[in-house]
Amino acid sequence: MTLRPSMALAAGVLILSAIAFSGCSDSSANNAFQQPTPSLPVIQVKETAANTFEEYTASLEGTRNVEIRPQVEGYLEKIYLDEGAFARRGQPLFKINDQVYSSQLVNARANLLAAKANQENAQINVAKITPLVQNNVVSDVQLKTAQAGLDAAKANVAQAEAVVQNASINTGFTLVSAPVDGYIGRIPYKIGSLVGRNDAQPMTVLSEVKDVYAYFSMSEQDFLKFKNEYTGNTVEEKIRQLPPVELILADNTVYPQKGKVGTVEGQFNKTIGTISFRASFPNANGLLRSGNTGKIRIPRQVKSTLVIPQEATFEIQDKVFVFVLGDSNKVASKPITVTGRSGNYYLVEKGVTSGDKIVYSGMDHLKDGMPIVPQSMSLDSLLKVRPM
Repeated sequence: MTLRPSMALAAGVLILSAIAFSGCSDSSANNAFQQPTPSLPVIQVKETAANTFEEYTASLEGTRNVEIRPQVEGYLEKIYLDEGAFARRGQPLFKINDQVYSSQLVNARANLLAAKANQENAQINVAKITPLVQNNVVSDVQLKTAQAGLDAAKANVAQAEAVVQNASINTGFTLVSAPVDGYIGRIPYKIGSLVGRNDAQPMTVLSEVKDVYAYFSMSEQDFLKFKNEYTGNTVEEKIRQLPPVELILADNTVYPQKGKVGTVEGQFNKTIGTISFRASFPNANGLLRSGNTGKIRIPRQVKSTLVIPQEATFEIQDKVFVFVLGDSNKVASKPITVTGRSGNYYLVEKGVTSGDKIVYSGMDHLKDGMPIVPQSMSLDSLLKVRPM
């Protein structure tokens, strides 16, 4: 079939129109999916002085944890204070049945009276014989015999007095009193229990917590850093240079009073490679108890370090990253090595250098190689608003 010239022209026009429409449609679709370049704030990394801290896990103990053990054997008759109560020095804690020891004391006192009576008789006998010997009525042998009897009677009195004293001490031991001020720990025995000095566990433990010791450990690397950082010829002199330390409690709150590091162990623990320090904290209100845990925070002053706000970072698999601005305003993610914190800022050792520009916020949809429109921010102005 042969088309007429007019029909052929019309068909050509339709084809060209279809091609043109198709091209316009593709262009419109591309423009619809093309996203605008994001405009994001950018800060320049710089070195500055900073105050930071080192944290170490700590366990707390009272300055004295006194085991309360019975000095005599007997049945527990009374418990004066409950677990957790505060006891004053000399305050009764336990009462052991004293019938046996009271009887022994009565018997010892009776024996003492008898010994004193015998001593008195021996003294009278010596007094009677002495003038007879002086007048040569009887021989001095009788006087020596009487004197020996008196000496024996005196020895019996001394022995009886010792027995009385021992019985009195044992009777006193049946009342167990607090040797120091402190809080009462667990009481494993109940009224009616048989207790004695050979028991494996004490009657309770009395914790004196007017002041509290916090024990924490440093690794060998941290210990060498400590020795190099503080002045002094000995470890003791270096410890005296340490500033007051803070105690972070288990709920991440800061204990209101600061403490002081006082001592360090003489050697490293070979098993775990650490060395223990001891800090003391005042505890007048009894807020801290033996067995508490927390963290010791030792402040440090860094003269010069790279500082990056935490908002300018993101984490992937426990590593911290930043987006660094490169050529053509394209960003690239880089991992950084964090050596400490100061407020809401990271102190950085590796990953970026002074002068690098990093994205401060709006990183949720950024990818490596994406271009941005940088909006410069001043780190100094940010530090004024949110100091370290």
